Amino acid sequence: MTTNPRASFRCGVLTLSDKGARGERDDTSGPELQTMLRAAGFSLAEYRIIADEQRLIEDTLTEWADSLQLDLIVTTGGTGVSPRDRTPEATRNVIDREVPGLAEAMRLASLAVTPQAVWSRAMAGIRGTTLILNLPGSKKAARENLAAVLPALVHGLEKIQGSQKDCVAEPGPSA
Repeated sequence: MTTNPRASFRCGVLTLSDKGARGERDDTSGPELQTMLRAAGFSLAEYRIIADEQRLIEDTLTEWADSLQLDLIVTTGGTGVSPRDRTPEATRNVIDREVPGLAEAMRLASLAVTPQAVWSRAMAGIRGTTLILNLPGSKKAARENLAAVLPALVHGLEKIQGSQKDCVAEPGPSA
């Protein structure tokens, strides 16, 4: 019997929304991301809706990475250019290393759907052994962005945690 390697990865979904935090708007992207992650075999350990306050975002990301030791934190919301969109700044302040390829892949996938994807400031980075991935706040865009990188996450998470497995299979001997 084989085990699902994703099942060992604990993740959290953090929704950034002033109205959502005040109970004035239902969160649709957070539950959508939870459904996708569970369907892909990830274990959901945390879910929270908080206001678009940079310090609060930084504190929550730090808590989830350092104290809860989650493997993956997916944020949704706050990646655009409006004055309250501070998720990338908060993420940048708490990560040790950036992973630009993930954000590039998400923007590329979104550009195939809408030219408005150029306004995304989403980023991805590593804090300790936790990958933090910023996604847009709309349910549709969050779903599209996660789908763009989901196939690559297991390998990346394994590498972040120190796996020595090769990134690319070595070619076999020639006959």
